[in-house]
Amino acid sequence: MAKSGKAALENMKYEVANSLGVNMKKGYNGDLSSKDNGRVGGEMVRRMVEQYEQNNK
Repeated sequence: MAKSGKAALENMKYEVANSLGVNMKKGYNGDLSSKDNGRVGGEMVRRMVEQYEQNNK
């Protein structure tokens, strides 16, 4: 994945975490529960699928 793609995913991760009320910070996040991390990852996938579907209509 291109560097810009990685940066976009990182930005998306923090945006999603913020919108879900998960206190994710840059760097170590081992203090977060797997439930919170799963919520963030799941929401990221949901949004990416939604974007893909909108772009391929």
